[in-house]
Amino acid sequence: MLSSFLEKTKKGLNDLATNAKKYRNADFLESAMAASAMITVADGSITREEKEKAFNFVKNLEALQIFDPIEVGKCFKKHLDRLDPDNPGTDVDIASITSMQIIGKIKKNDAQARMVLRLAIAIGGADGNFDDQEKAKASQIAKELGLSPSEFDLPS
Repeated sequence: MLSSFLEKTKKGLNDLATNAKKYRNADFLESAMAASAMITVADGSITREEKEKAFNFVKNLEALQIFDPIEVGKCFKKHLDRLDPDNPGTDVDIASITSMQIIGKIKKNDAQARMVLRLAIAIGGADGNFDDQEKAKASQIAKELGLSPSEFDLPS
């Protein structure tokens, strides 16, 4: 089941690249990076290797080539660092609330909300493992965006 889910996500990356061009704005980038970071740290920790892998995937994702790669990298790193429980002074609860507020900014645009969720799922599964904690976080993000988690093969 996991492999079919990831295969479907990978196949959708081509569509993401084509469709993301419509959403070249700061709110879209911030929402996509906040959602991606939330899924990336869904298990409550992130190793340096995981951070680097996710960071490189994000910087090279064709769907995000509409933005300056340095800007994309900085934005993703900012959200990852904010949510990383190992960072001194991090309050994960406040960081999660802040991230959800950022993600929620685009929920009025249904197509844009779907694109953010699809990107976040692709980035969250970049390591080839999209576990139950990541799926649960993606489901929470879907609900924040006013989307049905089942539409994305996520738990309700």
